[in-house]
Amino acid sequence: MKKIFAVTVALLLALLPLGGCGKEAPQTLTAVRLCEVTHSVFYAPFYAALELGYFEEAGLEIELTNGGGADKVMTAVLAGQSDIGLAGPEAAIYVLKEGREDHPVIFGQLTKRDGSFLVGRSPAEDFDWADLQGAHIIGGRKGGVPEMTLEYVLRQKGIVPGEDALVDTSVQFNMMAGAFTGGTGDYVALFEPTATEVEQAGKGYILASIGQESGEIPYTAFFAARSYLRDQGDVIQKFTDAVARGQAWVQEHTAAEIAQVIAPQFPDSSPDTLTAVTQRHKDIDAWNQTPVMEQEALERLETVMETAGELDGRVDFDTLVDNSFAQKAVK
Repeated sequence: MKKIFAVTVALLLALLPLGGCGKEAPQTLTAVRLCEVTHSVFYAPFYAALELGYFEEAGLEIELTNGGGADKVMTAVLAGQSDIGLAGPEAAIYVLKEGREDHPVIFGQLTKRDGSFLVGRSPAEDFDWADLQGAHIIGGRKGGVPEMTLEYVLRQKGIVPGEDALVDTSVQFNMMAGAFTGGTGDYVALFEPTATEVEQAGKGYILASIGQESGEIPYTAFFAARSYLRDQGDVIQKFTDAVARGQAWVQEHTAAEIAQVIAPQFPDSSPDTLTAVTQRHKDIDAWNQTPVMEQEALERLETVMETAGELDGRVDFDTLVDNSFAQKAVK
């Protein structure tokens, strides 16, 4: 997987334009280019910080782009096209394992569970994971946290991927819903609000939370090149402070209040849909309460990666993760 990831990143680096990811920021604010793996209510604490003006109050203007996959987010960061990436920590682990000197360093954790939901073609009030025996499941990019977590849960339920069920990794992350509604597969793992929108359209039914079954892992984190943390430490601290405020805010407010605040980020979703989706994430305790990443949590993710056959040796926690910004933000 590491070789595949390296080749993918190299190809994407070659294809990237020389220009930046965003527009120039006003002189009164410092521009921070951030590429996210996808645009989902799953990242509500971050969007709340954006919409409540926490970044602006810290003197930052966030230029947000959607990478459409962790490998593409990592490519943007490594190429200097983005200052900060928001994606699964597995991307940073792969690059560190490759031995890159200016490797990405994780400085803040956003979510602590898998945020995807298993969607099927028929309603099932008494859904049983055993129903997936012999099924075709659209699972996401091979080696990505969503796909690995899905495989981890399947194994926990006694279903061996590749033997008892087909986990399809050929469909790009941002094309999974379209492939499923177009007739591919029996099941698909989707993020919100896409999962709810597919259900509301009568083209699928949400059956289970993958995150509830997998347990807590550092699912999504912020990272930047080691050189950026060294040279722009003040910017990283201001950024982390704003994220911490957003995380605290969503803990203290209802799903309806959160949905109202982040609504501008999802103009095509109704208030009812956003509220329902937000409540679903609250119900599974998806969000980290602070940006601090615990070593035990990262080791649990490495276990998931090892189980999937994507990791052949663990990384040094203190080399991959710098909690100093998060710890200061919490204080």
